[in-house]
Parts: sequence; C-alpha cells; structure tokens
Amino acid sequence: MTAVQSNFTLEPQFKTISAKALWEMIQRSPQTVLVDVRTPLEYATVHATPARSVPLDTLTAQQLPASRPLYFICKSGKRAAQACTKMMDEGIDDVWSVDGGTEAWEAAGLPVQKQRGVISLERQVRIGAGAMVLAGVVLAVLVHPYFIGLSGFVGAGLIFAGVTDWCGMGMLIARMPWNRHQAGATCSTPRA
Repeated sequence: MTAVQSNFTLEPQFKTISAKALWEMIQRSPQTVLVDVRTPLEYATVHATPARSVPLDTLTAQQLPASRPLYFICKSGKRAAQACTKMMDEGIDDVWSVDGGTEAWEAAGLPVQKQRGVISLERQVRIGAGAMVLAGVVLAVLVHPYFIGLSGFVGAGLIFAGVTDWCGMGMLIARMPWNRHQAGATCSTPRA
C-alpha cells in the first residue's frame, strides 16, 4: 500500500452576513465598518446609508482599520467577495461579505442614500449599446450593408458580458469624465 500525496491546500475563507443581520449589528455597534467597493458612480446612485466608498480597484489594507471586523458590500456580492479575498491576501482575516449586496440591502427595506440626476452605469451601457446597434442598422440601410457588422459586434459583446460578467463597455463608460467627478462624493448627509 502506498501513501497518496495531495497537493490540495485548504485556503482560509471569508464569512458572509445577511444585510438584515448586519444592520442589526450596526444598530448595536455604530462604529462597525461597512465598505462599499463599487465604482464612485454606482455608490452615488444608491448605497447603504452607513457604507463608505472605497472602490475595489483602489482598495488596500492601509485604507481600513485593521483592529475590527470589516464588512464589504457591492451590488450583488461578487466584488465584495473579491475585496474579502484581497484583504485576506494582505493579512486581514476578519472580513465579511454582505450576502446579496446593495440589492439585498435595499430589498430588505434598510436605509439607503440616493442621489438624484445620476444615471446608473448599467443604464448608460444600455443607452450606449442601443445607440450603437441603431447606428449600425441605419448606416447599413443608408450607406453600406457592411455597417450591420457594428450591430453584430455590439450584440456579441452583450452576450460575452452576460456569460462572463465582464463588460468592457461598462469599464470604459465608468472612466468617462461625467462619471469620474463622483469620486469625491461623501455620504455624510442623506440624499433624497
């Protein structure tokens, strides 16, 4: 009988918490740290009232208190999980992901802050994709049939974004000047 050597290693896992359970904890302990890791535009559109904005692409352990549990929230939970993993890689182990993200927080009827007049990134992508498809069809009819390729390209991009959950157009639009000015937004006062 020979011994079997395994290369399997058990990596530490972060914990998850429901939005409602976290809200109850925040009520008992107001110094609880909730970090929203979405883009500044997404944060400005709607965010959990006690959350502070630190976008995932700029998140470092030095920006956060290391002496207490850290709770991360995003839209639905994927980026919050990435933030937890990132913090664990930097040596912070007491990290939590809010299950269901801001969508679950808002669905539970918990307090949120919204800013009027902000068009969400998702809506901007739909507007941009729709405009490109329409332009491709119109140009194909009026100028040259090859312009239909633009509509096909956009359609393929939307399918790719849906399958992989990665949207190049969304990343590009998020970097546009009208979306970047929100980086300095604070959540010190509730927004209507």
